[in-house]
Amino acid sequence: MATNLEIDDKLITQAVKLGQHRTKKAAVTQALTDYIHHLEQENILSMFGSIEYETGYDYKKQRART
Repeated sequence: MATNLEIDDKLITQAVKLGQHRTKKAAVTQALTDYIHHLEQENILSMFGSIEYETGYDYKKQRART
């Protein structure tokens, strides 16, 4: 899908240089991938403390070899 964006040339040039990308497209793709991973991690972190465990659950029993 072709998309036209007006992105600051200085930012793109700096991203290409710092990321050692061959093209502007590669730099933008990497930036979007990193952004998505960051948002996914924030969603995972928001789940901490919200999961309730069964009080009688014994994780060591699950690990035991039989």
